Amino acid sequence: MTGTHSVEKIGGTSMAATATLFDNVLIAGRKGADLYNRIFVVSAYAGMTDLLLEHKKSGASGVYARFVADDGADGWRLAIDDVRRAMKERNAAMFARPQSVAEADAFVDRRIDAVAACLEDLARLRSHGRFCVKEQLMTVRELLAGLGEAHSAHSTALLLRDRGVNACFVDLTLWDQQDMRGLDERIEQAFVGIDLATSLPIVTGYAGCSEGMVRRYARGYSEMTFSRVAVLTGAREAIIHKEFHLSSADPKLVGTDKARKIGRTNYDVADQLANLGMEAIHPGAGRGLRQTNIPLRVRNTFDREDGGTLICGDYVSESPRVEIVTGIRHAQALQFFEQDMVGVKGYDAAILDALARHDAWIVSKSSNANTITHYLASDPTTMKRVIADLQARYPDAAISTQPVAIVSVIGSDISRPGLVPDALQALAAADVEVVAMQHQIRNVDVQFVVHAAQFDMAVQALHRALVEEDTSALEGRRAA
Repeated sequence: MTGTHSVEKIGGTSMAATATLFDNVLIAGRKGADLYNRIFVVSAYAGMTDLLLEHKKSGASGVYARFVADDGADGWRLAIDDVRRAMKERNAAMFARPQSVAEADAFVDRRIDAVAACLEDLARLRSHGRFCVKEQLMTVRELLAGLGEAHSAHSTALLLRDRGVNACFVDLTLWDQQDMRGLDERIEQAFVGIDLATSLPIVTGYAGCSEGMVRRYARGYSEMTFSRVAVLTGAREAIIHKEFHLSSADPKLVGTDKARKIGRTNYDVADQLANLGMEAIHPGAGRGLRQTNIPLRVRNTFDREDGGTLICGDYVSESPRVEIVTGIRHAQALQFFEQDMVGVKGYDAAILDALARHDAWIVSKSSNANTITHYLASDPTTMKRVIADLQARYPDAAISTQPVAIVSVIGSDISRPGLVPDALQALAAADVEVVAMQHQIRNVDVQFVVHAAQFDMAVQALHRALVEEDTSALEGRRAA
């Protein structure tokens, strides 16, 4: 049964803009009963998980990476002191009441001291040499990941109470509990006794559970928590608050005056965006919402009055059109050629096994009689390992890789006649060489593989031809 409440996820960058977040999302002019019938699932403040684990983009070591590396006796200890300092600095900047600062800081100290004590115990065991703590490292990673969300959720609930809102801190992190329940059971247990009509739950994006959130979903775990909370509580709508609108292309590439908010689309499009690494929603999280017919809305935290983009399971655009042009700037094309492949099974499975073993993300693939090509969102070092594995198994095969970019045109229905010829003509006019092309029968996306240096030009050319000019033509026909 569909409820009357919404479940809303707040990303790390939005969390860090605390004043704007309160003005545009958490309170946003609401009073009394209008403040409630909402559940918020929060990420850690921007940069905090990087300090706890490792930097998401640069790979710079956080507490976890330094503990794993065992880089000197005090490496991870210094890193955890940096986390404590960063959390307290944020507390000092957010709270006006000295009592609230003290309460928030005491919470940080309790959590960090508890985690540090666990790491000290493991470090002592490791120092003996006879003990192997490798199998405990994923538990360490899970434990550290939950610290960031515990801090942000606790602080947000406290800030809301300071403003007279009956907010409650819902801690799913399992930081001091022994039982390892499943994710769904942990969420259901946490909401027993909470009256959504009079309470505003602020929920940790990390949940300690038997599945292992980081193990299964990497850094996308908060969206999985958000999705399961929405499904299990029967939300009428799921909302993600981000620092940008879901637009027809990156405004920095095509111009802020040219990029258009998508407005409406479906979960097929959301899946394609996730496959390309765009953070609309984790595909696993989207699946649960889709299966239970809960619409997903993506809103811009910094645009209070705008309704954002609504994603539904059954939406199809009124007429075939491209909704977004995006892609992967740095990808790899792995080409496997074997003359003896014709009519022989097993090659594809072996390649997939090697890619899975080295955690290479597959964007798309193509094949003919004797060649299989995978387009991967991966780095050159990983590719070297994959090639070495495959070459050892198939010494006569010619296996190579080259850097490419992938530009994809996506829409809930892109079956417009002439779309592909128009796209190819636009790329040719911009002097962009198409290395390869993928067009699926489902008519949700077309991928153009181009040289890495031509990514920007390709996005701009395709957006101009398939979004800007098509939209202008459609508006002209409607006016006539």
